[in-house]
Amino acid sequence: MNTALPLPARRTSPGVFVALALTLTVGWLVVAVDGGQLFSQSTTVSLLHVATGLGLVAVGQTLVIIGGSLDLSVAYVVSLSTLVAAQTMNGDGGALLPAIGLTLAVSAAIGLLNGLLVTKARMNAFIATVGVGLLLKGYLENGYDGPAGKTAPALVQSLGYQRLGPVPVSFLLLLAVAAAAWLALARTRFGHHLMAVGGDPEVARLSGVRNGRVLVAAHVLCSLCAGVAGIYLASRLGSGAPRVGTEGLYDLESIAAVVLGGTALAGGRGGVLGTLGGVLLLASIDAIFNQLEVDAFFKQVIRGVIIIAAVAIYARRALRKAAS
Repeated sequence: MNTALPLPARRTSPGVFVALALTLTVGWLVVAVDGGQLFSQSTTVSLLHVATGLGLVAVGQTLVIIGGSLDLSVAYVVSLSTLVAAQTMNGDGGALLPAIGLTLAVSAAIGLLNGLLVTKARMNAFIATVGVGLLLKGYLENGYDGPAGKTAPALVQSLGYQRLGPVPVSFLLLLAVAAAAWLALARTRFGHHLMAVGGDPEVARLSGVRNGRVLVAAHVLCSLCAGVAGIYLASRLGSGAPRVGTEGLYDLESIAAVVLGGTALAGGRGGVLGTLGGVLLLASIDAIFNQLEVDAFFKQVIRGVIIIAAVAIYARRALRKAAS
């Protein structure tokens, strides 16, 4: 038996970027006809802020999906992270670093629990992460009726609202996190092993890869990314928000962005660059619909149609490749 590890499939389909370009072009024309401006500074800043929150979660989601797993607890991790950060700071700039450290530690612990349930308890990732998410949901709903804590003013001013021209500092943070994830996938043993585990777990195991450790690490990194997103949202809101993660649909939206970016839900193929394209595509659709004042229900319908179409296209391509 040939037990050589398969080479990581890192090429990203350009389809999402073609779709992004077409969406922005058509959106610009439609908004212009309607009398608005899609590429005004305020709209651009808003678009990038939306992309930042979703993008941070989606980068982590990319890692677990490439490994053949999934994380549906991220929305609750985001909500909990805003509360841990804001309540620890309580408006005190001196508590900024301890608050960030505690938030990331709590997020990592949740990711560790998810990873152990998937690998040691051998639970299906969908069931395991939904279960953890429901535990967090129960805690949030019973413990909080509304916003709590107060974010340190320094964090609000820097991460929440500071910009370099039209580009928010927070979006630069997203790019830094995405670059680190790309390097981990493309240049490290962990990335190679993660691709191998997602592609064929049995071959990876026979080749000496410790599948469990790799998947646990991916889940920890995914929750850490959700924790960073929570810190960012706390800086935008000025306090902790127990429902911001679920109201933002960060669990399903992050998976949608990953799939739109060309990462296979079955694992073993994909990358962070495509995920960023998917995030920007979803954020652009939001910006266009907001400019046109489209009904919220209709907006969700259109987003659902786009996601279904993208998955169908990728599935057909996969079938053609398998047939050839």
